[in-house]
Amino acid sequence: MLILISFFSCKKDSSKNAINYAYIGGEIINPGTNFVVLSKGETILDTIKLDGRNRFLYKIDNLQEGIYKFRHAGEYQMILLEQKDSILFRLNTLDFDGSLVFTGQGDKKNNYLINDFLANEKEEKYIVKLCQLNPIEYQKHIDSLKNVKTKIFETFKEKYETSTLFKKIAQLNIDYSYYSNKEVYPFFRYDKNKADILKSLPDDFYDYRKDINYNDAFLSNYYNYNTFLRHNFSNLSLKRHNVHSNQEAFNRNSLCYNLDRLKLIDSLVTNVTIKNHLLYHFTINYLSNGKSQKKNNAILKSFLNKSNDEDDKKQVTSYTKSLNNLRKGLKLPNVKLVNYNDTEFAINSLINKPTVVSFWSHDYYDHFKDSHNKINELKEKYPEIEFIIINTDGCGLDKSKKMMNSHRFDITNEYQFKSSEKGIAVFAIHPITKAIIIDGNKKIMNSNANIFSVHFENQLLGVINK
Repeated sequence: MLILISFFSCKKDSSKNAINYAYIGGEIINPGTNFVVLSKGETILDTIKLDGRNRFLYKIDNLQEGIYKFRHAGEYQMILLEQKDSILFRLNTLDFDGSLVFTGQGDKKNNYLINDFLANEKEEKYIVKLCQLNPIEYQKHIDSLKNVKTKIFETFKEKYETSTLFKKIAQLNIDYSYYSNKEVYPFFRYDKNKADILKSLPDDFYDYRKDINYNDAFLSNYYNYNTFLRHNFSNLSLKRHNVHSNQEAFNRNSLCYNLDRLKLIDSLVTNVTIKNHLLYHFTINYLSNGKSQKKNNAILKSFLNKSNDEDDKKQVTSYTKSLNNLRKGLKLPNVKLVNYNDTEFAINSLINKPTVVSFWSHDYYDHFKDSHNKINELKEKYPEIEFIIINTDGCGLDKSKKMMNSHRFDITNEYQFKSSEKGIAVFAIHPITKAIIIDGNKKIMNSNANIFSVHFENQLLGVINK
């Protein structure tokens, strides 16, 4: 890192006349790929290769001050860049966010922002417990959390010189985190009757909503804003849904509720980027939990009528088609796999008894570890079940084999897709946690199982006793 810092100094000295630029550089420990992708909003600026030491350095000319995104091996994080910033970061992919540290000119504001991000992640787990309180007590607790953040922010401003842009973003962080905590309250309460929870709220509980801009172009790609919008539209749709729903127990996967949500987004959001992000997010989430072809097609139709992103439309249409081909009772699509001896198989040739097919990717390290450990437990408990485990990355056998060996996982029944792109599409792999349960006749029993679900072992017993 000293070499990079020295390089920064030389470059800044030789560029005294140019002010509209910034440098970003870094070092990545345990890299998943040999490059970093840098983007601003929807635009990818460049794919930057790591050198032999897993480092990179990049100059952004004609800088547009604001939030940038750097992505590596499926993970990403935000960075605030302003004129003449020369920011270095160091991270370990095994703890992407938690290990991230910034140095260089512009480091203080970015370390503040990443620490705030990590604090919000911890807070989310605490919020679930707080939501079991009555509305008045809950309000007191989240007001207290906001006050703590505000004091930290004020102390930071007193200690360091800060720009108007940074102060705006830091304040938006505090505000939208607080608003999100308000919006999730009805959903995180364990009570099933959400209509009664909404009625119990103080009249001024959602007063801030009157000042919300649903079309804020400045925040259109900003994490906290988009998180708030997702919670907000879920909550607003809940109230609308309750008007014509007869069910006391709320079902977030009901078609009616999800159609209401897409309609509401369409009616309130005019910014194309924001609208398309929200429509895509909620549609994919619904489909990934859907079990009915008729309902899948209904949500797809609504989505296609509202989105104007042609790529999103193609992806969601393809995803829906694949899900419909994975319905219970159908035969598993016979995709090609290769094992770690580079031998090719059609997947159905491997299935001669009840089988679970699960997936992993280098992009999700914790899931890789946890899923293999869980499957090893399940193998001991259910010898009647075969487990086929597929790496989805398509990055070559050597890398995956090395990862398996480093954790001393057995590579028996471990495979990669012959074509990762085709395999991911055919099996509709979203999220990565999905697993497929197949009976001894190669027929699908459940194409959307989860090995970590409390219901999973009962599902295994069901296919064993079939």
